[in-house]
Amino acid sequence: MHEECGVFGVWAPGSDVARMTCFGLQALQHRGQESAGIAVGDGRGVCVEKDLGLVTQVFDEASLSALKGKLAIGHVRYSTSGGSGAWELSQPHLASMGDVPFALAHNGTLTNTAQMRAHLDAWGVPLMAGTDSDLAAQLIAHITLETHHLRDGIARAMQHMRGAYAMVVCTADALYAFRDPYGIRPLCLGELPEGRGWVLSSETCGLDIVGAVPVREVAPGEIVRINEDGVLSSFGIEPKKRASCIFEYVYFARPDSVIDGQNVYASRQACGAMLAQEAPAQADLVLGVPDSGVPAALGFARESGIPYADGIVKNRYVGRTFIQPTQEMRQLGIRLKLNPLPDVIAGKRLVVIDDSIVRGNTSKKLVSMLRDAGAAEVHLRITSPEILWPCFYGIDTDTRDQLIAANLSLDEMREWIGADSLAFLSLEGLRASVSAVRHDGFCDACFTGAYPVQCGGQN
Repeated sequence: MHEECGVFGVWAPGSDVARMTCFGLQALQHRGQESAGIAVGDGRGVCVEKDLGLVTQVFDEASLSALKGKLAIGHVRYSTSGGSGAWELSQPHLASMGDVPFALAHNGTLTNTAQMRAHLDAWGVPLMAGTDSDLAAQLIAHITLETHHLRDGIARAMQHMRGAYAMVVCTADALYAFRDPYGIRPLCLGELPEGRGWVLSSETCGLDIVGAVPVREVAPGEIVRINEDGVLSSFGIEPKKRASCIFEYVYFARPDSVIDGQNVYASRQACGAMLAQEAPAQADLVLGVPDSGVPAALGFARESGIPYADGIVKNRYVGRTFIQPTQEMRQLGIRLKLNPLPDVIAGKRLVVIDDSIVRGNTSKKLVSMLRDAGAAEVHLRITSPEILWPCFYGIDTDTRDQLIAANLSLDEMREWIGADSLAFLSLEGLRASVSAVRHDGFCDACFTGAYPVQCGGQN
């Protein structure tokens, strides 16, 4: 399963907002490694710098020094809608209300793009990139020409948008953020010390890196405007029954982030402990698959009394790059990122904790690799329920016919993967593991097929 996208915004006149945004994007790099971009407002206009690659590949001292302003937004992208690999698909997207420009960055996926495109075509509005994010930017721009106020334009555009969205907008002199009425994708607000300004981020780890103190989540349906008058809050659309993505706690978010009052690291440890209760195993060692499986493995070990060991090493410098492996190297598969420690695991019965199984290919290779390294037994434990349905809200999962759990029984999966035993955390167990969350409404459609927003017949 691939990450989504990350958005960041800062209002801090007198500070190096481009550099702060660059640091914020590096903290959110795990959410997207395909492209990165920053837009800066300087009181007169908006300037955008973006390109394909990691944050550190796109920005250097020269490019950051050229981005001067009092506010900025940023984006890291993993494509989920509109294709990938093209510069024009990178964000933030530029749009204009007549001769007044603004930039928009988006985490999520809109599910009614055909309707939105039809509206824009009827109005004669051209599209620059054709992504759902570009559609949103152009829709807001067109409506604002009628309302004459961007906040009103955003509110009316939200009435037309369906799906998941956490968006930030940068004008020459104001920063905006808004979120879909279900709160599917995360977005939080923080304050810089000594009243120096405000920060928006997909996760609190983006606030931490620039020294901002978390204040609260941007509420579902809310529009936040930040300018020289301070923070103004209003609702662009009436909130619906909460449906925050529960998979953020399992995999997507960084472990040092806090979402809706729940520390992600603590939730993953709780998932592991719950899994030890629901699916115990006779074993000598507990191993976690880096990175998200490690806290859960520690929780499983503590609850079960089985010792934890670092038996799998992750190469942290292998990610999304433009240097493709040869076919011979591609056959090595998972070894490009993970490698076992034979001296630790040889002859041992292992409980191996991972976050999810999508197609099953990675799990199959992992089990084979551990056996080749001398493991006597491999008991695979997964800290989420079986993924039975695709996600249409900003996560790259496959169609049902490619989801292994939707097509094989538990024992058939275990046999195909090659594990001695296989078990998944129950949905009830997952919900109990995130019990510190300040609401009880989650999107768990990938496990249940109960989609909070209909997806044009896709489901």
